[in-house]
Amino acid sequence: IRNVIRYIYNQEEYLRYDSDVGEYRAQTELGRPSAEYFNKQYLEQTRAELDTVCRHNYE
Repeated sequence: IRNVIRYIYNQEEYLRYDSDVGEYRAQTELGRPSAEYFNKQYLEQTRAELDTVCRHNYE
């Protein structure tokens, strides 16, 4: 299962979560503070959502 979440502002992607990488990554300087915050606050929640919603449907 691969989960990709893209955050776009003003037609430019500034932040991305890719489950293969396992963390939020900034795509621009604008996304750097968001990536740091999301990795501290929401990383485990994002992984749990993937397991809860997607994994049982995949099996």
